[in-house]
Amino acid sequence: MKKREIVVVGAGIAGLTSAAILSKLGFSVTIIESHYQSGGCAGTFKRQKYIFDVGATQVAGLEVEGIHRKIFDFLEIPVPDASILDPACVVDLNDGSRAIHIWYEEESWIKERDLQFPGSQKFWQLCAFIHKSNWKFANNNPVMPIRNLWDFSQLVKALTPINFLSGLLIKSSMFDLLKLCGCHKDKRLIKFLNLQLKLYSQEDIYNTAALYGSTVLHMGQHPRGLFHLQHSMQALSNALEDSLKQTEAEIVFGQKVQSIKFDNLKKYWKVSASSNKKTNEYLTKEIVYTLPPQSLLQHLDENSETIKQYKSQIKSLPKPNGALVLYSAIERKKINQFTANHYQFSHQELGSLFISISNNGDGRAPLGQVTLIASIFTQTNDWIDLDKSSYLKKKEEFLLKISKAIEIQFAISSDDWLHRELATPLGFQRWTNRPNGIVGGLGQNPKIFGLFGIASRTPMQGLWLCGDSIYPGEGTAGVSQSALMVSRQIASANGLNNFTI
Repeated sequence: MKKREIVVVGAGIAGLTSAAILSKLGFSVTIIESHYQSGGCAGTFKRQKYIFDVGATQVAGLEVEGIHRKIFDFLEIPVPDASILDPACVVDLNDGSRAIHIWYEEESWIKERDLQFPGSQKFWQLCAFIHKSNWKFANNNPVMPIRNLWDFSQLVKALTPINFLSGLLIKSSMFDLLKLCGCHKDKRLIKFLNLQLKLYSQEDIYNTAALYGSTVLHMGQHPRGLFHLQHSMQALSNALEDSLKQTEAEIVFGQKVQSIKFDNLKKYWKVSASSNKKTNEYLTKEIVYTLPPQSLLQHLDENSETIKQYKSQIKSLPKPNGALVLYSAIERKKINQFTANHYQFSHQELGSLFISISNNGDGRAPLGQVTLIASIFTQTNDWIDLDKSSYLKKKEEFLLKISKAIEIQFAISSDDWLHRELATPLGFQRWTNRPNGIVGGLGQNPKIFGLFGIASRTPMQGLWLCGDSIYPGEGTAGVSQSALMVSRQIASANGLNNFTI
């Protein structure tokens, strides 16, 4: 039995960040991770001479005043090498028109969208207003959803006059914004928005919260921007691990959490984790749980009516998506027409394909070659319950479908592939231990975004949630913001009321 002050479950970016902050503040922290390495959905794996980013392939928040930059400065560790993505993405609607380039410089992006979507200026101006309002709010470190007076005080402190205006749209969708600006009949604009919003919010224009969608549509522009990490996405995790070593926090790899139970007699949480047929138990006052909330259904023991009610609430959550991801490699000369690291294109059968391509010399592939990662959304239930034969057949079918779609889109020969493999929800479940291999967090619709979402402060004292299902949502920047939020809540609960960065 090991006694710890704080136990963090999961060594993804959310877990590493919250652990690093809390350890820097002087807490004794232990991270329990089922995998042999950190990173989670923002980790990497190696195949022969190639390094593939598992899920996330681009990073927001490395700019001055960005969330990663602020946290790294607080931790006193260097920011990983990265280059700005310009364009952030090239989106081809496959409607016979020129592909849309999402430029970094705001002036260039304004010209692009005016050319691509004439008559939409009011819509983009409104989105820009909301985005700036959101950014001021986020920089003031709000706590949402609120569950006590301290949370409420932090929310009030974060508000600025401009937030009261944008707050009028708190229950609005992106389609509501289009109607407000007279753009709701522009089918081409709607198709573009659906592709982009689905990628970042897992919802379409009718179901994406206006306050969320407006920000994700502007993250690629100056002064924010999206970044391509040198070496791999693992650079973020490695930097955070360096901070944890400096503060002597402990990461225990290869231990899978089996149960979490509150000991009413000792007033401690007991975390049971297994490793090589051996069970380890940790007693702790505080748990930061960074896995999807749905994982609590199997981990959290029902030893009180409060826990039963909380698990019932979790069961009612909307079902997140899964993903099919093609990890491949090809010679760079075969894709000379590629002028960006990220592409998205519409496909009649597969829907939206999002493609990430490595840079020459960025450590992901030998010189003269690139890694090419392509992903589409899928329903997890379509994969989890298949028998082995049906699963392998379906997996091969989709590997060929996705490959063929890319070959046609970019004039690649089927003989040009140097490496190909497909990951399904079943593979993601094994890699990340996320239930059914779900990816991202909850769909960011107005009913569960912000004030109406799942709170980091649970009804059980000492049990905290953090990660892509908690405000402000998915992505390494989003989960880092949630890690900062929960760290501030824990610090306050332990007498450090004025901590901020």
